[in-house]
Amino acid sequence: MKGLYCRAGVSDAEPKFVIQETNLPEVLGSHQVRVQVKACGLSQLDLKLLSDVGIQRDLIPVGREVAGVVLQVGPKVTFFQPEDEVAGILPLDSPCSGLCEVIDIEEHYLVQKPEKLSSVCVAGALRDGLSAYTALHTHARIAAGHTLLVMDGASPFGLTCIQLACYHGVKVLTTSHSPQQHTFLEQLRPSVGVQDPLVARVIPVYKSSSDLLSEVLEETGGLGVDLVIDSGVRLHEAEEDDKEKKLFPHKHDIISVLGVGGHWVTSQHDLQLDPPDCRLLYLKSASVSFLNPEVWTASSAQQGRYLHILKDIVEKMSAGVLRPQAEEAVPLYEATVAMETVQRHQKKKAVVQL
Repeated sequence: MKGLYCRAGVSDAEPKFVIQETNLPEVLGSHQVRVQVKACGLSQLDLKLLSDVGIQRDLIPVGREVAGVVLQVGPKVTFFQPEDEVAGILPLDSPCSGLCEVIDIEEHYLVQKPEKLSSVCVAGALRDGLSAYTALHTHARIAAGHTLLVMDGASPFGLTCIQLACYHGVKVLTTSHSPQQHTFLEQLRPSVGVQDPLVARVIPVYKSSSDLLSEVLEETGGLGVDLVIDSGVRLHEAEEDDKEKKLFPHKHDIISVLGVGGHWVTSQHDLQLDPPDCRLLYLKSASVSFLNPEVWTASSAQQGRYLHILKDIVEKMSAGVLRPQAEEAVPLYEATVAMETVQRHQKKKAVVQL
């Protein structure tokens, strides 16, 4: 049986992705489930994070968001039976790749998958759903009547945030990175209920004359937004020369659009705030938190809440509340190339169908 693994490069060398033979133990653990994988989502591998939590291997398993069918269960498994359809995210320290035909996984990392959802759809959306839930509920604690600014709303993560926030009665503003994205976001409608736009205002940031602050203040009556969720920020003006970061908002712009008591959830792992930035946050009594969705599988402190989130994600997808953009599945023999594309930021994610 073969799986996809990453051979980390030396110093600044790019990591290499290789197909390796792997074997499963003959005997299942007490709480383990043996799953035949139907689809696997590929997301960017954070080698720095793995090193920080002490996971250092010659070969690192790749592909952690999986959906499939239960083949066999351990003697103490209570949640699942053979032939159940399941979905889940493999833990950071998982020894096996999700791109194997059959994997062994602890039962408390899996939830039941509704029959009407395809394995490809679930595997492609599970990670973004978890990130959106973590940002909106765990960090921002959204409530009806809040105003939310989602940066890059047409990205898979941004789209999930918009749909989830609207479901809870939150007024949403977002930014677009191209004319096509702008049109897509303005035409977003819910699948059920009143067909009002999901987004109150789409702010184009691809135009040189775009002014994020003035448009947000105009939409909010000068008060600013309660919540901001970014997908990365610029720390210095010099980063405008970087094509990848040019469309990211500057950190000072985000702090400026926050209202009194506002909250900023950032994906920028190396965020640095200067004294003037901190002073502005202090004057607004605003706060910042860091979005790291890996904490759920890196720690077992809130395992029950984590499973509740996964279950709610697949149920809302089944009900049509969350409608992720469909990812075109690639066959297994293209997995290596697809993962290299994702790792180089040329694509947000990929889904492999087994």
